[in-house]
Order: sequence, then structure tokens, then C-alpha cells
Amino acid sequence: MRKTLAAALFLLGLAAPAAAEVPAVLVSIKPLHSLVASVMAGMGEPGLIVSGSASPHGYAMKPSDARAAEKARLVVWVGKDFESWLERPLARRKDSLSMMSLPGLIRLDSREGGVWAKGGHDHHGHGKGDETDPHVWLDPRNAILLVGAVAERLAALDPAHAARYAANAEATRRRLEDMDREIAARLAPLTQRPYVVFHDAHQYFEARYGLSPAGAITVDPERPPGAKRMAQLRDRLRKAGAACVFGEPGAPSATAAMLAESAGVRLGQLDPEGLLVAAGPDSYVQQMTGLAAVLAECLSAR
Repeated sequence: MRKTLAAALFLLGLAAPAAAEVPAVLVSIKPLHSLVASVMAGMGEPGLIVSGSASPHGYAMKPSDARAAEKARLVVWVGKDFESWLERPLARRKDSLSMMSLPGLIRLDSREGGVWAKGGHDHHGHGKGDETDPHVWLDPRNAILLVGAVAERLAALDPAHAARYAANAEATRRRLEDMDREIAARLAPLTQRPYVVFHDAHQYFEARYGLSPAGAITVDPERPPGAKRMAQLRDRLRKAGAACVFGEPGAPSATAAMLAESAGVRLGQLDPEGLLVAAGPDSYVQQMTGLAAVLAECLSAR
């Protein structure tokens, strides 16, 4: 009897259709990884290239990264202007999704120089014109576009689970819209308080919430600022009555501290690339609300 039952179960297993395999997905940086992980919740977990506290600026791919990219059925990245180190590995692949290529994406021109006029988030008149600022994930509306695009791409690769991807994307969209409203309400009283950031990575966040950045210590985070730039920023901070100077994880902390001290303003730290949050489906919201919290704390202090 037992042998007959075991044989029947074995034959039933052979007859049953195999479970659809969830596609292997690889993502370049934490903010995008979080959004993709939200779409894949309950189905699988995407891989992440730039993990831990590593910076994507000047990142050198490891052999394990290259192998993961080869095995992945979908690679999600910002684009060649941000992760230039991924351009060659992805050049011959059709199964990648660049956030910068999404139709309807909100784009801002890269800004020039280190001292901006009031309302520096308005790119007209002082941007480079032919270069798009690649930090596009810092506007939640762009994040929502990526979530929808990932769900569509995964549904095409894995039709058996299309409904699940769509439901996850809808839940993520609602969560991001709630987060967006909360951040806007928190920062609304502080839109006229000038400040300086370490490098120009926050333009989309500033534009979305109407903030008033006065400038950036350096245009390129891999190149230290000169004495002239520091003097210009110090004078700008004093003249504008700025409240804060913000450093970044992985950036030379002494540079921001020196500027804050010379201008007589407070010092804070912003994390535009999510280096300080743990990777996962919650990290994008944690990063964005963290930016709002740090800005609110420093700009509202008297």
C-alpha cells in the first residue's frame, strides 16, 4: 500500500507542471535595488552590485560582479552617465533597463560651478544644457516610473507571476506617494533656508520640495575643491544667511567641517546614494525620509 502510494505521488510529481522560475535580476545601486526588490517582494530577491558603504563613484567591478551580470536575465541601472563602469559590460545586452531611458522621466540639467543663485534647483539659465543630472531617483515621481517599468519587464520575462508583480508595483506606488506627501509637509516651512551640500547630488530632491540650496563644495566628488571655491562658498553662506553645510558619507569630512566653521553655520550629513542604509525593499523610503529628517533638523535649528 505504501509502495503504491509513493509510486502514485512520484508519477503525480512528474505530471505536474514545473513552477515558473523567477528571473535573476541584478541592480547597480541601493536606491534602485530597493525599488526593484519591492516589485519582486515574495517572489525573489534581486542582486546588488554596489553594496555596503561602497560609493558608485569610480566603482571598479569585481569578477563576481561580471559573472552576476552575465547570469542575470535583467540588469537595472541608472545609465552610462552615472555607472560608466557598467556601460561596456551591458553594451551587447538587450536585457537591461536604464532608468535614464524611461519615457516621461523628469530630467534636470547638470549645474555648473559651486555657487548658485537663489532657487538653484531651477536648471534654466545656469545648467550645462546638454548634460542631464543623473541622480534621477531622488524625485519620487521618477522612482514610481521605474517601479512600473520594472513590473512590466518582469511580467514579460515571467508571465506566470505578472499579476503579483503588478500588485507589488501598485502597493509600492501608494507607499511612495504617501512618503512624498509626508516629506513635502515636513519641509514646507524650510524652503527659504539656504544651505550648501558637498557635491551636487540632490537637485531632484531640492526641486521636488522647493528647497533653496546655495551651492556645492565640489562639482566632482572625486576632485577636492580649491581655495577659490571654498572662499566663494563661505562668502555666499554669510551673505545669504545660510543655516547649514552638509557633508556626505565617504567624502572628506574635514572639508565640510572647515567650511561650516569658517562661515559660522551648522554641520550635517546627507546620504543621496543610500550608503548608510541597509539594502532591501525598505531602504529607498528610509533614505528619502532620512534626507528630509537631516535637512529639517539642521535647517530648523536656531
